[in-house]
Amino acid sequence: MPEKVIEEFTIPRLEILDEDANLDESLEPELSEQQLVAMYRAMLLARMGDERKLKLQRQGRIGTFGPSIGQEASVVGPAFAMGEADWFVSAFREFGGRLVVGDSITNQLVYYNGFEEGTVRPNGDGRLLPFSVIVGAQALHAVGLGYAMKYRKEKSAVLVFMGDGATSQGDFHEAMNFAAVWRAPVVFICQNNHWAISVPREKQTRSRSIAQKAIAYQMPGIQVDGNDVLATYSATKEALERAYSGEGPTFIEAVTYRLLMHTTADDPTKYRTEDEVEKWKNREPLIRFRKCLEKKGIWSDEKQANLEDDIKREIDAAVQEFEKRTDFKPDAPFDHVFGTRHEVIEEQRQEFLANLAEEADNG
Repeated sequence: MPEKVIEEFTIPRLEILDEDANLDESLEPELSEQQLVAMYRAMLLARMGDERKLKLQRQGRIGTFGPSIGQEASVVGPAFAMGEADWFVSAFREFGGRLVVGDSITNQLVYYNGFEEGTVRPNGDGRLLPFSVIVGAQALHAVGLGYAMKYRKEKSAVLVFMGDGATSQGDFHEAMNFAAVWRAPVVFICQNNHWAISVPREKQTRSRSIAQKAIAYQMPGIQVDGNDVLATYSATKEALERAYSGEGPTFIEAVTYRLLMHTTADDPTKYRTEDEVEKWKNREPLIRFRKCLEKKGIWSDEKQANLEDDIKREIDAAVQEFEKRTDFKPDAPFDHVFGTRHEVIEEQRQEFLANLAEEADNG
C-alpha cells in the first residue's frame, strides 16, 4: 500500500510592531493610551532596575542574578494580558513581569542577596510562584496548578516562562504532555534568546522553530517577535481566552535576545561575537516601542526624562529599604528542605550556624 499523509502542520508567526517601529494597525490590540504608557513604563523600570542591580552586584551589595536586558517585551506583554486570578510562574529572568503582577523591587533584591524572605509576597497574597533556577522544573509546577484550577472549575489560567534551553529538558516535555492530555489551562512561553548559557540554539535542538514542539502534543503553537510587546501581549491574550474557555494549553515561542550575560557569573565574550550583539541591539524592544508612542503623539523627550527621574527615585527607595533590613534569619533555607524537620538537615544547620559564629569571632 502507498504511504499516506495523515496530517500536515503549520506554525504561524506574529509580528505587529517591527524593529523600525512600523505598526500593522490591522493587528494592533485595543489598548488605551494609558495602558500603552503603563506597558512602556514597566519595560523601562525593568531595564533601569537591571542596570542598577548590575552595579550593586559588581559592588558586592547583592549576589549573582540573570539580567533581562533585551528581553523585557517577552515578559511584560504577557504579564499585562493576565487576569487577576491567573498564576505567574517564572524561571529567573522575568524581573519586569514579576513587578507587573505585584512583586516588589525590594523583595527581589532580598532574594538576590541570598535570603529566602525574598520569595515571600510583600502583601502575603497573590498568585506568583518563587523563582525557579532549576532549568525547566517550573513547567511541571505550572501544570499542577493548571490541573488544580480545572478541577476546581476556576476560570483562570497559568503563565509559565522558560528559556530555549529548557525545551531540551525532560521536565518540559513531561509538562507539555500532561497539560495536553488534561487540557490544563496553561500558557507555556519560551523566551528563545538563542543561548542556553553558552550553548547556541542550533546545538541543542534540530527543530526549525521552538514553537513547532507544540505539534507533538496536539496543542496550538505560535512564534512571535519577542521584542514586540504588542505581539507578545496579543498572543498571550488569545491563549488565555482559549484556556478560560476550556480549550487547554498553548505554546508561545517569543524570539528575543539577551544583550548581556547569562548571569553575572558569566562572560558572554567567550562564546559569542560583538557583531551578533550589535545586530540585536537594533531590534531591542524599548527603542521600537518608544518610537511607536512618539508616532502616536503620546510621548516626548520631556515625558521620557520625567519618567526616568521617577523610576530612578523608585529604585533608589527600594535599594534603601533593602539595605536597611537586618532581620534575616541566616538558617532559614534549612526550614524549607522538607515539610518536617530531618535529623541530617538539622546536623547541617548546626554546622552552618557554628561556622557563622566562628567567622564572627574571628572578625
